[in-house]
Amino acid sequence: MNILQSIILSIVEGFSEFLPISSTGHLILTGELLRIPGSEFLKSFEIIIQLGAILAVVVLYWKKLWGNFPLWKNIAIAFAPSIVIGLVFYDYIKASLLGNSLVVVWSLLLGGIVMIFFEKYFNGKKIAKFEAKHYLLIGIFQSFAMVPGVSRAMATIFGGMFVGMDRKRATEFSFLLAIPTMFGATTLDLMKTSFSFTQTEVCLLLVGLVGAFVTALFTIKFLIKFVASHDFTGFGVYRIFLAIAHFILAA
Repeated sequence: MNILQSIILSIVEGFSEFLPISSTGHLILTGELLRIPGSEFLKSFEIIIQLGAILAVVVLYWKKLWGNFPLWKNIAIAFAPSIVIGLVFYDYIKASLLGNSLVVVWSLLLGGIVMIFFEKYFNGKKIAKFEAKHYLLIGIFQSFAMVPGVSRAMATIFGGMFVGMDRKRATEFSFLLAIPTMFGATTLDLMKTSFSFTQTEVCLLLVGLVGAFVTALFTIKFLIKFVASHDFTGFGVYRIFLAIAHFILAA
């Protein structure tokens, strides 16, 4: 991997992390398009640069997060399923799922179909007061996103809407839940790899972190405005189109 490839991947990450289109899936497909050789470093790079995107959430929402212990409690409850599943299946996910374009494409396709049907037929009742069980259920939804291509944003936003949140609140909670989720994923990967990166690889990671951070700032602001007057059907169509295009080009 070179600097230019690192910049491109960081832009893809920052743009796709908070949209319901799967950042991991797009990173894997982009890596193939750029002909970046598969390696353990590339897999770690795809995990670690997500932290740059998450720092954008901290910067934009720090006033809401600072000292808000009830909010942090709800985030912690929703994060719990990912801790358990991530620790148990980390080795399998990194060895067999990350970097597997076939898994990504099928996840994009099926996820797009689910998204369209959800938007068309789901009409859940909105509630004002949420309990621990609601946040735990959102966390269970999020755990499905450990499969590349599913999309953590899609899983958590739709999970929030399923338990009774309006679209804007579900989207913002998805942003906030990303903070411990991506920080935890990065920390776990660094522990597993013992931070055994070369000086060049560290430079590539720093470029990726900065690029993802800057791009994510704009993406978050865009999505908050977007959900005020749009649903996610268009993203579902995009996912299906991308999956079909990949099947055709790979044939």
